[in-house]
Amino acid sequence: MGYTMVEKILAAHSGGSPVRAGEVVVASVDFAMIHDARAGNALRMAAKLGARGLPFASKTALVLDHYSPPPNIEAANTHSAMRAFADQNGATLYDVGDGICHQVMPEGGHLTCGDLIVGTDTHSVTYGAFNALGTGVEGTDVAAVMTTGKLWFRVPETIRVQLKGRLQPGVWAKDVTLWMLGKYGAEGANYRAIEYAGSAVSAMEIDDRMTLSNHAAELGAKAAILEADDKTLAWLEAHRARAPQPVKADADANYVERIEVDASTLVPQVARRHKIDDVVGVTEAQGQKINFALIGTCTNGRLDDIRQAAAILKGHRIARGVRMIVTPASRQVYLAAAREGLIEALTLAGASVEAAGCGTCVNITGHLIMGDGDVAISSANRNFKGRLGNDNSEIWVGSAATVAASALMGRITDPRSVVGGTWRSAA
Repeated sequence: MGYTMVEKILAAHSGGSPVRAGEVVVASVDFAMIHDARAGNALRMAAKLGARGLPFASKTALVLDHYSPPPNIEAANTHSAMRAFADQNGATLYDVGDGICHQVMPEGGHLTCGDLIVGTDTHSVTYGAFNALGTGVEGTDVAAVMTTGKLWFRVPETIRVQLKGRLQPGVWAKDVTLWMLGKYGAEGANYRAIEYAGSAVSAMEIDDRMTLSNHAAELGAKAAILEADDKTLAWLEAHRARAPQPVKADADANYVERIEVDASTLVPQVARRHKIDDVVGVTEAQGQKINFALIGTCTNGRLDDIRQAAAILKGHRIARGVRMIVTPASRQVYLAAAREGLIEALTLAGASVEAAGCGTCVNITGHLIMGDGDVAISSANRNFKGRLGNDNSEIWVGSAATVAASALMGRITDPRSVVGGTWRSAA
């Protein structure tokens, strides 16, 4: 019986002997990440451990993205402590405005195919888009990694998802992940790894692949890994990553479940208020009035997401009474969007473009607080009641294209029904 990708990666990082789902291993970690919302515990534990020089701190990135910019003195002091820690211990620092942790990690060349990466955020599964095992841990765990370079893991079972065919214009990886949530439910893949494969995945650009892996966090996945191909290797080389060690599952690997989806039949999806797994096709929600539109976050704030929005909104104005915020995933994404004229197009359409960060997504900075009865449509990853600051408001979730089309019309709208809504990145 063969091995899955996660079994192969954990075996390679724990001495080389084969491992199977359910076993517990102590594995060497290639790189770690701490963001500011979890930095307090990590830094306190690092001090408590008293490890001399924290020998593996140089393989850690500290990212100031959730409290970006800091909304209070406590957050500002946390940032100061993180800057000092990075200076003293040789860790990499990404300061306010540099970007969201899951974007700057691959942009900064900190990971490559075959790596084992941990981060203090559930969406660390994003790194699976690069054929790495990325997973979320607590700050105290990262303190242990900085001290010893190792961490223990229970090897997860794996679900194999085969995406056949190709997504139709106007349909994106976001719609795939929402469809999965609607079918299997939030936490439907709890502590399981997902392998995404098939012709539809191969046709996706890297930005969409990152969405596919990232949104697996809402399914409860421990990891979401894609196979490497020429697109993967070219992207990693362009971002100065270490030499890749691609990993591929064996044909006779043991899976807890195999799922086959004809991607060409999928349509744009939306998650309805309060539940990320209450998902319907966009036509079932069409006509729902909105007051706010948000494009950004670690899930859908990349360049192709901004291109989707600009394709729809360029030369137009968002509907009267709608407030729209666009948050690029990183400073590099912002600059690329500016060079392409996307920032100008969105600003002229009535959108406000913020500095890169997580603050609006989790309502830490208070930049998008909704009134009673207000409705937002967002490209974020979650729509819990009160996530945007008011329990008496609603959040619906869709792709960047669906958000932009809805902002244009003032109501939830199928992006395929408006000019520019079927724009697609070059394959």
